[in-house]
Amino acid sequence: MRTSSSRHGRRPAITTVAAALAVMTGAALLTGCGDTGDSDDGAAGGEKITLRIGTFGSFGYDNTTGAKLYAEYEKDHPNIKIEESNVADGQKYWDTLKLRLSRDSGLADIQALEVGYIAEATGPALADKWADLGKTGGADLGAFLDWKVKQATTGDGKVIGLGTDIGPMAICYNKDLFAKAGLPTDRAQVAELWAGDWAKFIQTGETYKKSAPEGTSFHDSASGLFNAVVSSEPVQYANTKGELDYENSPGVKKAWDTAMAAAKGELTAKLRQFDEKGSWNAAFKNSKFATVACPSWMTGIIKEQAGAENQGKWDIAAPPVAGNWGGSFLAVPKSGQHAKEAAELAAWLTAPAQHSKVFGVNGNIPSSKDTLSSPAVQDAKLPYFGDTPVGKIYSQAAAGISPAPISRWDGQVKTFLTDNGILDIEQRGTDPVKAWENVKKLVDDKIDQ
Repeated sequence: MRTSSSRHGRRPAITTVAAALAVMTGAALLTGCGDTGDSDDGAAGGEKITLRIGTFGSFGYDNTTGAKLYAEYEKDHPNIKIEESNVADGQKYWDTLKLRLSRDSGLADIQALEVGYIAEATGPALADKWADLGKTGGADLGAFLDWKVKQATTGDGKVIGLGTDIGPMAICYNKDLFAKAGLPTDRAQVAELWAGDWAKFIQTGETYKKSAPEGTSFHDSASGLFNAVVSSEPVQYANTKGELDYENSPGVKKAWDTAMAAAKGELTAKLRQFDEKGSWNAAFKNSKFATVACPSWMTGIIKEQAGAENQGKWDIAAPPVAGNWGGSFLAVPKSGQHAKEAAELAAWLTAPAQHSKVFGVNGNIPSSKDTLSSPAVQDAKLPYFGDTPVGKIYSQAAAGISPAPISRWDGQVKTFLTDNGILDIEQRGTDPVKAWENVKKLVDDKIDQ
């Protein structure tokens, strides 16, 4: 799902600013919050137990804006109460989760894992922290996309995570702003503007800028554009051996150059995606930008943040180049008080039937084979996006996904490149050459390969 990217081998001694903040903010970032106060034999004895789930971004399970899966499960399991704690910033979530794993303390019963960090979670330092969901909980591993299971499998064959969604990509655009800037609004015509080349996307941004409604920008952020472009490349942060090699990656170079063109051309709103201040969220509601790179899970965020007053204003077009940005897993810390019950809940939440329900409400493209090809997905439309054939757009994109090699450090390097590199250029005017050198120094200082 959601906000990050990572991957690789041996655990480093990372003490990033985010990690320091995670320590300071403590319980606010994850669900764990220490001892639950529930008895170990609560489930067996019919006594009520609480299962806590730690997530980031928009998973679509909740009872308010999601598919109400928690309420459904609680109805069928009256001895179980489910509590979710959600964090916007995926990097801070992961930093805090690693700290708590190292202490075997303060963990939720179920912890979401973003694909960018799955290689580290399955690596030697952390692999033994998780329950083997191939052996407990009752999940049908054969129902998932084969490559999704492989990503969550440790070197000794233990499956530590069950796939929630994948992130086939599109471009979401604000039809009202496109119309005011003299651009077409029909999704096929919009897709044709940039078909086959991210450079055409930049050119469209230049066209938009010439007649842009006052106070608006073409794209939300150069960092988001970087993530979209690199996600469409066959070589990203790692080489074919799964070794971190971002400096020599043609995909990183293309993504960096495209982001620089957007920043230099002042085509973006200079926002930080998922920022804690809520500036990015507010910009959706106030229609401050016309496009956002839109993996399937982003549709849920648009619905939540743009709000009811903007329903029907957003549409979805094919991206310049197909790609996969994000996708997550549910994992169960082995040290939890209710690991068995948690594994059963994780298996249920990620079963094909529940994948369909989440997609129908939140737009998260499922990671189960049959669900992708089912009428529930193929014929799906999300009310927020009107008559847009959301299911067909994203399932077609999903069919073309060929996952790039991943390393243990992809997520950390991505954060350095976007938050410490591109964002500095965009918001503070840092010279791109200097910003790149700053990123390299951070990688050298913080990542022990």
